[in-house]
Amino acid sequence: MASLATNFCGFIFFFPIGLHRLLSSSSLYLHNPSHFRSKLWYLSDPNWKNLDLYLLLIALPIASFSEFFIFLSFSNHPTFRFSFFQQSFTLLAFWVLIILIIGLEYVNSLHVSDSFVYVFGGVVFLMEYDVMDKGVSGVADVVYGLLGGLTLVCASACFYLSVKPNAFFAEFFLCCGMVFKGTWFLQIGFSLYTDLFGLKGCKKISVLSLSPRIENVDVLCDLDEDSLRGIAMMELLFILHAIVVLILGLGFFGLVSWGGNLRGGDVKGPLLADLESTSMRLCDASEIEMG
Repeated sequence: MASLATNFCGFIFFFPIGLHRLLSSSSLYLHNPSHFRSKLWYLSDPNWKNLDLYLLLIALPIASFSEFFIFLSFSNHPTFRFSFFQQSFTLLAFWVLIILIIGLEYVNSLHVSDSFVYVFGGVVFLMEYDVMDKGVSGVADVVYGLLGGLTLVCASACFYLSVKPNAFFAEFFLCCGMVFKGTWFLQIGFSLYTDLFGLKGCKKISVLSLSPRIENVDVLCDLDEDSLRGIAMMELLFILHAIVVLILGLGFFGLVSWGGNLRGGDVKGPLLADLESTSMRLCDASEIEMG
């Protein structure tokens, strides 16, 4: 809850990860549904294709320290001082999650199970939910409350996958939840922090609004009717986002399914090849255990 740039960074973080997981998990599931098992990160060969994972390893601590410096700049405002400190700590927790994923994939001596990492991921999402609507009210409170609901969906999916990693529906909810969070972050940035795409009759949230005399920040609306109309508009936009994300998720699933039906011919991309080798390893391991 700082600026358009902050919300755009949230979009950059969640949207690509959600799409990547959705495409990869759908391909793996459709290749062999009975042997599907959710993966912490769907890695590709060669390693340079996993550049997004390594970029997060660098970007998250930078973002955390940036939030910490904002925390210092609002040291005279107890509400926002606590909020920015919690946001900085949450970003560090996501960074630790990335370190655990990389360590579990590349360091064989790391005695950590996939279930533990999923539980840790669910806890991190709960930490994010806890700081989601700190210091906001009115329209902003409703908007960030909807975002908090998406965060709870992601947390619940992580906890369920820690118990049943073969539950594709939980993986699907996690992927769509992350995609939805990304698009909603972007919508919040445009609607609350810009005048061009802002709500009719309301002014954007600016740094000048974060005064020590103001305990709860909200968009400044001329009339109560403008505030109520703004809440209704944001709820309508949320429903439209949900429809688009659902169509996108089912569309990706159908596209991967259609592409899988062509694998008898010459149509086979590198992603399908990577997932096929992963599925073959799972099948071999299953046959060894049954033997």
